[in-house]
Amino acid sequence: MLGLLLQGQVALFLLIVIALVLSLSAHEFGHALVAKLFGDDTAQRAGRLTLNPLAHIDLIGLLMVVFIGFGYAKPVPTDPRNFRSRWAELAVSSAGPAMNLLLAAVAINFYGWMVGLNLLQGRGPALFFTYLALINLVLMVFNLIPLGALDGHYILPYFLSRSMASAYRAFNDRYGNMVLIGLLLLSFVGVPVFQFVMNVGRALMPLISFVG
Repeated sequence: MLGLLLQGQVALFLLIVIALVLSLSAHEFGHALVAKLFGDDTAQRAGRLTLNPLAHIDLIGLLMVVFIGFGYAKPVPTDPRNFRSRWAELAVSSAGPAMNLLLAAVAINFYGWMVGLNLLQGRGPALFFTYLALINLVLMVFNLIPLGALDGHYILPYFLSRSMASAYRAFNDRYGNMVLIGLLLLSFVGVPVFQFVMNVGRALMPLISFVG
């Protein structure tokens, strides 16, 4: 993203930053909302049950996105002892990626609807809504990777046998973050490790476009 500034594409840079902030905020709000629905108000008491980006965005995490293309938002705090269902962890973990999928679908179809009504024209709206949808799809796919602290590591055990889930949790607790960082480092030196994530995000775009 820093390359956009160096190329003088300030407007495009700002559009992407705004889309990214909205996407990260929606993701974290999804976690907080579903945690509340399952009986845990920890996130609500921490001021995280909101779509206000100021509650979710971590400045260092956002700057990392700008400078190295990868970053993070503030994790939503939860207390599993308050959950009222054994499926709560699965639901709460899935809520972030699900919110990204929902926002992507709303963004791309709202844009198509507005264009169809001749209420939106020009390159700016097209870029903003396209990037908003794509960023959300990429965030969804990336967070479903079952490594480290990503949402996928909470989700995968629900689809494994008890013994396999236990072995996986032990592996991820010990090596998950190291493997994830290793993959990120490989991508920085030119190995297209996460190009797959981007390609999957792009491939999903036509599947959620119903208008236009």
